[in-house]
Amino acid sequence: MSLFAAVEAPELLPAGTEPPPPAPSRGVRAARRFARTAAQAALFIVGLWWLVPTVGLAVVSLRGPAANSGAGWWTVLTEPTQLTLRNYRGLVADGRLTHALWNTVLISVPATVLVVAIGAVAAYPLAWLAFRGRHAVMLTLAGFVAVPVQTALIPDARLFAAFGVAGTIPAVVAFHVAFGLPFAVLLLRNFYLAIPPDLIEAARIDGGGELTILRRIVLPLAKPALASLAVFEFVWVWNDLIVALVFARPDNAPITLALQEQMRSFPSNVDVIAPGAFVSMAVPLLVFFVFQRSFTQSALAGSPR
Repeated sequence: MSLFAAVEAPELLPAGTEPPPPAPSRGVRAARRFARTAAQAALFIVGLWWLVPTVGLAVVSLRGPAANSGAGWWTVLTEPTQLTLRNYRGLVADGRLTHALWNTVLISVPATVLVVAIGAVAAYPLAWLAFRGRHAVMLTLAGFVAVPVQTALIPDARLFAAFGVAGTIPAVVAFHVAFGLPFAVLLLRNFYLAIPPDLIEAARIDGGGELTILRRIVLPLAKPALASLAVFEFVWVWNDLIVALVFARPDNAPITLALQEQMRSFPSNVDVIAPGAFVSMAVPLLVFFVFQRSFTQSALAGSPR
């Protein structure tokens, strides 16, 4: 008979490692699957509910005046023969709305480009250069962001009239640029501060100037933030109505103002208003979906130091 009893030696693990956690029980796995499925179903329902007005407007824009006045848009589910492109052919043939749509492009694109370009340059010194009064500038910009648009309509209208540009597209663009810049500078400054300081210091040690650092290091890393800012500004300017009401003449009116004028006789102009409104809504939605990845990257970027 052996004097020594057999003893099982414990399993040894490499230094610095921990044993794997025990596998969850069947009930825990089932609860996790149920919670994940419930969350996905809730998100699907919310997204579907959010799309109902968009789908309804799209269907109304594809129905004739008689069908729109006779029954709700959901009847197209049982009578798909109601759908027609006649309203869109009429929209293309309507010179007023097509001209207003082109005016909207002439306002939105320059305003977006100017806000992104000027904001990208102006945010750099507030993020990476030390100068007297920097905090005062930041507080001033934050105050400008909180100023309502309505408070500047009358003073700016008088200023544009004094310069002889009242009622023109450059006046509308200038107003949007002035009100979009404070938000743009604050947004880009916070993103610039998330860039590792070692990159900036290494570039300065190598002899790079501030403009070179901005062009070769900061702007390439800030592409998601620039894309997000462009989406914000474009959507805000494209959907604007109050600025166009004050600063645009009828021949310079954007699509929002042209559709608002058509609302005066809504029942008889549904075949014009519906396709125009859907096109006006589809353009910013398309822009958002195109830049969705950059928008998400910017939202998930690191916090400022």
